[in-house]
Amino acid sequence: MFEPLDDAAAHGVRTVRFIGGEPTLHPDLPDLVDRALAVGLDVEVFTNLVRVSDLLWTVFSRPGVRLATSYYSDTPDGHEQVTGRRGSHARTRANIIEALRRRIPLRVGLIDTGTGDVDRAHSELLGLGVTNIRRDVVRAFGRAAGGDVTAGGCGNCGLGRAAILPNGRITPCAMVSDRDGGNVQTTPLAGLLAGDRWRDAVGSVPRPQGVADGCVPNDGSDCPPAGETACVPDYPPSDARDG
Repeated sequence: MFEPLDDAAAHGVRTVRFIGGEPTLHPDLPDLVDRALAVGLDVEVFTNLVRVSDLLWTVFSRPGVRLATSYYSDTPDGHEQVTGRRGSHARTRANIIEALRRRIPLRVGLIDTGTGDVDRAHSELLGLGVTNIRRDVVRAFGRAAGGDVTAGGCGNCGLGRAAILPNGRITPCAMVSDRDGGNVQTTPLAGLLAGDRWRDAVGSVPRPQGVADGCVPNDGSDCPPAGETACVPDYPPSDARDG
């Protein structure tokens, strides 16, 4: 379970992000965070902040851990039209406040879905004390893009980063999952990242003009314009896989 984290740290990776699905549903998340910190990695957990246990608050409060979430509207109806979960707006909002109270570093991706006033939602977040806010529009991926898995991408996939899927396969981005760079269950991560299969996978990603050197800032945490919020399906169905 820990080998990819160990290999990533040994390979010079500085940050690991746990996404999903919803990572707070994964029973091993505390152990994974502990191991990542132990091998010198910074940790970001991208979560919907709907349900956070006392144990996870303790984990998230550790030095080297930060949180990220998405916010869809200033109104409960607008937010829950996206999440499909009654009460999710109040829970996410309350846990944003709790994260700030605990002084846990937090960034919020504010997605303009057309279901509310995005400027008012931005002002609301600022009023709560959120200082790291990135704004984006809804992007099309997969079936929403007519089958083109790259249509909604930012073009930075695979540049200075890699995604490991639940089955162990690596890909330039979790939302560009048709690109196959090999599997960490059969080959150490460093070997995969140095291999032709990974280079071919990264090279096959369409790049908008001007995208050549990865995200700016190329610090492993943010892609413009909204911190990769479009790349995180953070409100899965109730039977969705763990992150």
